[in-house]
Amino acid sequence: MTLGLFGVLVMTQLFSLAEQNRRSTSSGNDAMNEGVLSLYALQRELRTAGYGLADVNLLGCNVLLRAGVTLVAMAPVTINHASIPAGDANTDTLLVFFSQATGSTQGDRITAAAVADQYTVQTSASFMVNDWVLAAPQVRNCAGTSAPLTPALILTQIAAITSPIVSVTAGTGDTFPAIVSPLFPTLFNFGAQPVNAVVYAVRGGNLTQCDYMVNDCGLASNASVASVWVPIGSNIVSLRAQYGRDTAAAGAMDGLVDVFDQVPPATACDWVRMSALRLVLVARSTQPAAAATALAPVWDGTASAPIDLSTHAAWQNHRYKVFQTVVALRNLAWMGQVPGC
Repeated sequence: MTLGLFGVLVMTQLFSLAEQNRRSTSSGNDAMNEGVLSLYALQRELRTAGYGLADVNLLGCNVLLRAGVTLVAMAPVTINHASIPAGDANTDTLLVFFSQATGSTQGDRITAAAVADQYTVQTSASFMVNDWVLAAPQVRNCAGTSAPLTPALILTQIAAITSPIVSVTAGTGDTFPAIVSPLFPTLFNFGAQPVNAVVYAVRGGNLTQCDYMVNDCGLASNASVASVWVPIGSNIVSLRAQYGRDTAAAGAMDGLVDVFDQVPPATACDWVRMSALRLVLVARSTQPAAAATALAPVWDGTASAPIDLSTHAAWQNHRYKVFQTVVALRNLAWMGQVPGC
């Protein structure tokens, strides 16, 4: 009986060790899957960043998305937007904006003063009922000056079209009392589907997503609400990003990235020089193991400092996988060279 009990004890210990190894391996595979899928989702959004926003007069403008919710300083992609509550410590947030426009991204001229939510446009056939539109004044360089950020432009929906007049939802049209050639106001068509203003942040050890068209992502009290910041990738402990900029002299832009940093674009020229975005995601194993990681992970954007995971309790008792990439911001490149840049 003693020998039998000893044999059972040995087999139990072997089974426990085998199960521990199996869980550790499975945990690493889970981290791999979560990281790959999360990176793919971010890459897909970033490739479309700025679509329908190919006009420097819109970059940096405040946009009223709906009553009570304003998107401050609209741009194709913004790292650590001032209006967005920060995510977990030592992580970045990303705000990505793009539209579903099917027509010209340069907009259509408004040829007469707007009256009672009606715009007289040059080519009314390029619009359809229920399209989302944005009317911009004749001169509005929001990126580069501090004054014209207010009042906000109004995102509104087309209610009816009677050529050459495009009528928008009652009470949402902007009025331009004087039309002075050749600087006409412009009506931008963002397409039939609502525009996409999506924010990504690491919250509670998960990659989360907030849809600005549905929720107020800038509201601090929403930061901990799971139905607002929806988890799309579990056990993602770090998201870091950098702008890739062309620093060539004025008039000599070549579209190549010379510098990666987090310096926010301040002018229309700065945005046109934005060629790419570099980002990294760090996924963590779900199964802890004693002294599993001796050194914090690093990525191409860390220079000499590794990714800081010190705010996570016993962070060294987990394994980590680093997923990094550089995404070309092609919709900004297609804007071409702006005079003076």
